Amino acid sequence: MKTNPQFVNTNLVAKRPAKGIGYNFIAPEFLPAGKDEYHLRNLQNRSGINYRVLTAYEIETLVRNSNTSDDWNKICVSDAFNPDLVKNCKFFGLVRIGKLEPVALEYHNVCMPVGLYNSTIISCDFGDNVVISNVNYMSHYIVGTEAMIVNVHELHTTSHAKFGNGIIKEGEEESVRIWMEICNENAGRKIIPFTGMLPGDAYLWSKYRGDTLLMEKLKELTERKFDKQRGYYGKIGDRTVIKNTSIIKDVWIGSDAYIKGANKLKNLTIDSSYSAPSQIGEGCELVNGIVDFGCRIFYGAKAVRFLMASHSQLKYGARLINSYLGNNATISCCEVLNSLIFPAHEQHHNNSFLCASLVMGQSNIAAGATIGSNHNSRAADGEMVAGRGFWPGLCVSLKHNSKFASYTLIAKGDFSSELNISLPFSLISNDVSNNKLVIMPAYWFMYNMYALARNAHKYIDRDKRTDKVQHIEYEYLAPDTINEIFDALHVLGKHTAIAHGFDECSMDISLLQEEGAKILEEKKSAINSIEVMDSSFENAKRPALILKVGEAFRIYKELVVLYGVSQLIQFAEDNEFGSFKAMYDELPHQPQRQLWKNIGGQLLPDTDFTDLVTGIKNDTISGWDEVHEFYRSAGETYLKNKREHSFASLLEILRITKAEFDQPLFINLVEQALITKKWMTENIYTSREKDYGNDFKRMVYDNDDEMNEVVGALDENSFIREQQEALQSFVASVENIKYTFQEKKSYVSGPA
Repeated sequence: MKTNPQFVNTNLVAKRPAKGIGYNFIAPEFLPAGKDEYHLRNLQNRSGINYRVLTAYEIETLVRNSNTSDDWNKICVSDAFNPDLVKNCKFFGLVRIGKLEPVALEYHNVCMPVGLYNSTIISCDFGDNVVISNVNYMSHYIVGTEAMIVNVHELHTTSHAKFGNGIIKEGEEESVRIWMEICNENAGRKIIPFTGMLPGDAYLWSKYRGDTLLMEKLKELTERKFDKQRGYYGKIGDRTVIKNTSIIKDVWIGSDAYIKGANKLKNLTIDSSYSAPSQIGEGCELVNGIVDFGCRIFYGAKAVRFLMASHSQLKYGARLINSYLGNNATISCCEVLNSLIFPAHEQHHNNSFLCASLVMGQSNIAAGATIGSNHNSRAADGEMVAGRGFWPGLCVSLKHNSKFASYTLIAKGDFSSELNISLPFSLISNDVSNNKLVIMPAYWFMYNMYALARNAHKYIDRDKRTDKVQHIEYEYLAPDTINEIFDALHVLGKHTAIAHGFDECSMDISLLQEEGAKILEEKKSAINSIEVMDSSFENAKRPALILKVGEAFRIYKELVVLYGVSQLIQFAEDNEFGSFKAMYDELPHQPQRQLWKNIGGQLLPDTDFTDLVTGIKNDTISGWDEVHEFYRSAGETYLKNKREHSFASLLEILRITKAEFDQPLFINLVEQALITKKWMTENIYTSREKDYGNDFKRMVYDNDDEMNEVVGALDENSFIREQQEALQSFVASVENIKYTFQEKKSYVSGPA
């Protein structure tokens, strides 16, 4: 037979002595001096069981039960071992078995007798009272107490297993390292995944690519976190149940996990615990990834080079590739590639597509949305960045590169040019007939206050994290969105001035903004819309139409006042200040409205972020645990920093200094904030009430009783009731502040 000299057969079947099965797990060249191949296994086995060799009677019983072993002296057991509960098994290498009692374990109505049955077992350790049944091939695993492993084709660990972490072992080339290519398809933002990686870690690593030293240090932190030695065994934790699964290779599984009907699990860490169990269901295929505590993966989901943060879900055939999915997020049916998704993300429609995107949390991708399907260059190097609350509607098609401010809602349409929407809380639509991009700033507050408020509420309620290392901000008025509002006020001012004849070529931009603000403050509702002809919002020659400019400008300013006053009221209540002077003296003398960054859903002042980066680069922060402790500490000071930011924002929107911030002004602002709060609460009700009064929504019901039974009575809406109760609480706080600061002798004016 002729052979092709250029052909290399990689499908060779090696022949080895049968007596070698289960031995030499660690190649001699990788064994530390004075150590045997079991030295890491002995460190990993923390069961506390004292194993002994078999007695002659036990060996006789095992043989009578159709068991075989290459060396019966290599089978070690606990004193409570019962050989009658081991039948028809083949043992190779050192196998250690804990207590076996004549009892059964039951989980989800599947009840199996304790013991080892009909299995091939190579060099494994077992805790007490395990169920091992019909495991065709089981090699180099440490199994916890009361675990159930039933009907598994292949379950084994290699000596160079990394369990989903992007590390390399002794003797391996750099080329075998697993990277996770997030945010960009060209791998320019690739990161090394590791167990316990938080959304902030992924963002820090993927974003600041120009800082070469930082990139080197982050890689060092990861290398330092793991041992390069070969020879670690796979682990299956206490009370973990695995059944009807085909292939499990190089997988570390925590306690109380449930795996049923999976096709293939390879090179994974599946974190799980009694308080946060993880589950993997039928037809799933997971390769090169990390599944954090409390995750659920079901019904044919596929994931490759991925990390799922705690309490996230992947189901109904979803595909997650080269992506990080944040905490408390759900992806169903659809396809997500090369993306970094912060906590609280929803995407559950079969025909949605998300690619090469940074989505900063509290987001919802609707059916038919295709984000990243079209690029503007000859390479797949486009990106999309979306702030918190991103919500592209049905059948939205976006082009890379695009960037969106927080709480951007996009109406159905094909957007064929790149977008840069810097106005938060906006509705974006495509007026095809008039060939215009249409932007309505502050849309949510005008027309859909119910959805905006409810989303913030539900994300708080759905945060199931057991260890909240990063303080995730869910409120829609926070330092990031307030800073965006200030930027939006400047943008609206600038374009209003230009629309009223001011020449942007001859005027400084700050003067343009100031003149536009004067026009908006004086004319208010008289300015309904302005047409923008530059390319600041869209990379196209067509105009962009900004709707309800005057109303949006007013709402933005009222929101800043509400934000600032609410924080001061809370500050006064928390500290039980008996006078305005007492509160005034505790406020910063020269507050600064700092820049803030959204680091994986946690908001950090720019100065804190700089401290973090500096600490990593100068080695005062030398491990990921220390990075996480930094997040935790920053979370503890968040309210203080937020309060300073809110006070600075309040002074800036009023154009005053602290010295001008006196008691009468504060009381007046409190009353203004109450008016805004009442208006928003009423809008929550009226925006939901529209659904009950709309004839087209009512037409599918024969009467009110039927409608109320199906969708719930409006007056019994629990969320609306909660919001009305929150308003009453705010009213009480306002009355208490007014009484406390007005009735008693208090400081009336700030110092010069």
